[in-house]
Amino acid sequence: MVCAIDGTSMSVPNSDPNRGAFYRLHSGDLDSGYLMIRLVTVVACGTRTVIDAVFGSFGVSEIAYAPRLFASLREGMVVLADRNFAVAALIGAIAETKADLLIRGKAGHTMPMIERLSDGSWLSVKGPVVVRVIDAEIVVDTGGAARTVRYRLLTTLTDYRRYPAMELVRLYHQRWEIETAYAELKSSMLGGRVLRARTPAGVEQEVYALLIAYQALRIAIADATLTDPGVTPLRGSFGIAVNTARDQLVHAAGVVAGTSIDLVGKIGAAVLAELLPPRRSRQCPRVVKRALSKHRAKGALDRTNYSSVSISISLCELPGLTSTMAP
Repeated sequence: MVCAIDGTSMSVPNSDPNRGAFYRLHSGDLDSGYLMIRLVTVVACGTRTVIDAVFGSFGVSEIAYAPRLFASLREGMVVLADRNFAVAALIGAIAETKADLLIRGKAGHTMPMIERLSDGSWLSVKGPVVVRVIDAEIVVDTGGAARTVRYRLLTTLTDYRRYPAMELVRLYHQRWEIETAYAELKSSMLGGRVLRARTPAGVEQEVYALLIAYQALRIAIADATLTDPGVTPLRGSFGIAVNTARDQLVHAAGVVAGTSIDLVGKIGAAVLAELLPPRRSRQCPRVVKRALSKHRAKGALDRTNYSSVSISISLCELPGLTSTMAP
């Protein structure tokens, strides 16, 4: 199973009880209008279902919350994560669960080379763990301009014959599924709104309610698409699932099960009737989604989604390498 771990933030009311438990974001002389909580989850990339979750004050970093999720990791899992998780303590803790990892390395971080492998990747160490390092250059052509990005990936999948470097570079792209899951949770379900609870206990209850509702909808989508071997769960529209579920609640339809159980159900039928097209190859510049100030930032921000005409991947060598091999 391929899964991803990452964190996100949610806003809660600035009430007296919440101020004692949560955190207000500071940037220079500016404070955010709302208190913030941090949510960290492990998400299955193939279905976007939540495997485990933890949340609390935004003042605690996501890498501090992450170890509380490792009890849910198992042998046979591959864990994808971004650069924030590329620290020796976390890599060692994930390796102890017997799960494998594929994490983006931090730029410019010096690592010793133990052995150069024939596919261009090489072995190194991160804390107590032997990792395979894959340096790759990705060129995305959008028709008018080309954008080049260099990646360093760290993985415990050290067998280069069984796990070719180019396949692992492509696999890492699935990490974005957890970002899409957060968009579904915060935009499709919450509509970008602030949580309503004005007490820490109420916030906890509300977050769990959101996660439970999200999980139920994602399972309904996955179960429905299983009826067609040619359709993946990621082609099921989460927006259609949310709206269908809301309609059923408003009309109190189907609240009493009949003698014959429809395993697809109304939500699944609605999803299957309007499947999303196969995913297009797109890329979008990383920008701040919500600024602390309501005023327009200085300078132009490019928020355009560009269709990719072509994507080429090649292995290369990035800075930050020290050789420990015998001459």
